[in-house]
Amino acid sequence: MKFLDQAKIYIRSGDGGAGAVSFLREKFKEFGGPDGGDGGRGGDIVVECCEGLNTLIDFRFQQHFKGKTGMHGMGRNRHGFNGDDVILKVPVGTQIIDEDEETLIADMTEVGQRIVLIKGGNGGFGNAHFKTATNRAPRHANPGQEGEERWIWLRLKLIADAGLVGLPNAGKSTFLAATSAAKPKIADYPFTTLTPGLGVVSVDARTFVLADIPGLIEGASEGLGLGDRFLGHVERCRTLIHLVDGTQDDVAEAYHIIRGELEAYGAGLEDKPEILCLNKCDALSDEDRKEKVKALKKAAGRGKKVYEISGVTGLGVTTILHLVADAIAAANAEEKAALNAPEDDGWRP
Repeated sequence: MKFLDQAKIYIRSGDGGAGAVSFLREKFKEFGGPDGGDGGRGGDIVVECCEGLNTLIDFRFQQHFKGKTGMHGMGRNRHGFNGDDVILKVPVGTQIIDEDEETLIADMTEVGQRIVLIKGGNGGFGNAHFKTATNRAPRHANPGQEGEERWIWLRLKLIADAGLVGLPNAGKSTFLAATSAAKPKIADYPFTTLTPGLGVVSVDARTFVLADIPGLIEGASEGLGLGDRFLGHVERCRTLIHLVDGTQDDVAEAYHIIRGELEAYGAGLEDKPEILCLNKCDALSDEDRKEKVKALKKAAGRGKKVYEISGVTGLGVTTILHLVADAIAAANAEEKAALNAPEDDGWRP
């Protein structure tokens, strides 16, 4: 199934049904009076967060969604049926954004969450609604209210606890395959990962979701390579695992390139906790390993620790998983404490 994380769609709610102009005509009822019913309400456009979906592929072949028109009113005070709603089913993590691509309308983060994007038009009043003491036989009714219409963007940001970042061929897919049941494509050339992947990692009876995104290159924020759009999938992550390929010549430059792209992207990625790893240490001699760890520490600065790992042999991988699980638990506890903290109402005697 093709991965699609962004789609632009047109939505229009249904028009309301028109009210009826009708008069009661029955034998032995000389003055039956008006009996035109009201029109039905137009269908709404509703977005619902559903379990089991992980892509927006359903919106690739259909981009126009229109609610049903309400049924017109009829004689004998019969009310028209309401139009059927249109329900857009989206995966967890989908954001609804206005046509300007900036205004956030809704963020679908929980299964079962439902939001009415636009409401259908109200049905028109029938002539029975306008009957008064001075107007006993009204001969007019209201038309149905027109529905609303707009273009919106659907943008999927995968829900993951930790994210893998690094240059192409840094070993991100190998790390994901070694720590979870995911089976990403692995090869000895860059850009083998073209779409984000998720894997569930278990460590010490704790589990978390790890996201692998396509590699970044210098200038990704300007559209080079695959661009930096996929970084949106790690915006919700608690921590980042930064993998640096130990077999390349300049590990410091590789580190600075990724940090520069994270800062250029924004959205708080540059401030997220980062676990810096020198990967592919199994292919390095002890002397080369020490030199590159030293160079990477100098590039990272601030006394940052560099972990030596290998996704192929499993060297240091368990240590990294424990660090990630601890960081996620600490972030969750901090968030829970912030939600339960009592509000400060100001001065008290």
